[in-house]
Amino acid sequence: MTTVAGSVRKMRVQLDQPVSYVWQAGSEEVSVNSWLGKRLSIEFEGLINCVHCDRVTKKSFNQGYCYPCFQRLAQCDSCIVKPEKCHFSAGTCREPEWGESHCNIDHVVYLANTSGVKVGITRGTQVPTRWIDQGATQARPIARVSTRYQSGLLEVLLAQHVADKTAWQTMLKGNGADVDLEAHQQELAKLCADGIAGLQDSHGVQAIQWLDASNTVAIDYPVLEWPVKVSSHNLDKTPRIEGTLLGIKGQYLMLDTGVINIRKYGGYNLLVKVYDDA
Repeated sequence: MTTVAGSVRKMRVQLDQPVSYVWQAGSEEVSVNSWLGKRLSIEFEGLINCVHCDRVTKKSFNQGYCYPCFQRLAQCDSCIVKPEKCHFSAGTCREPEWGESHCNIDHVVYLANTSGVKVGITRGTQVPTRWIDQGATQARPIARVSTRYQSGLLEVLLAQHVADKTAWQTMLKGNGADVDLEAHQQELAKLCADGIAGLQDSHGVQAIQWLDASNTVAIDYPVLEWPVKVSSHNLDKTPRIEGTLLGIKGQYLMLDTGVINIRKYGGYNLLVKVYDDA
């Protein structure tokens, strides 16, 4: 039996065939792929440490922050979800230095095949991690922009014609059919030509670069069996869960008893036991 305990972070990922997952808890790092087909127990030990300041908190906010950090930190602000309302660009950022290093840098606007084709954005340094965390089976950069604010403006424009959300239950039921993301990109370029040109006129052609020659990346996940019905475990309501690990996709562990989103429990002190018998 293998035992891993500590304050959890989202699983670290690497684009291999299939994706490699690493469990991060305190100072421990363990391959999650090696748990496939084995029986697990995951127990919430009743303690949550803020993922930023490490203080003990009774409740987690925004996937792992204590309330003071949630209120104070720029990385917890609403514009992280809606970058077209970027506070750094507006001059109202809670932490201008953080905004300078995280928002005033190159971002990638991309198309991904998750539960269907969607548009998304991420920092250039987070490719392909962001795609894997979303459970994309295909992804393709379609534009490179100079700031997070500009990426948000372009995403809003493109989202008039393509989804910008993932239906996570559908994503976990299996890999959908491959799609031609290049063709989708070309169609969006036609549909949004005037809007893209307007953004380039306002911000500069070099600030918003359409990437016609990028490549589509295929992503394969370690899955033995897909769930027929997707039901999720909640450690706040049921502190101890058990099941056989059938697959990993996005930041989800897929057990035969239900799925659990590990990213949701950032900062939770979890005790994981991996049994040698299946």
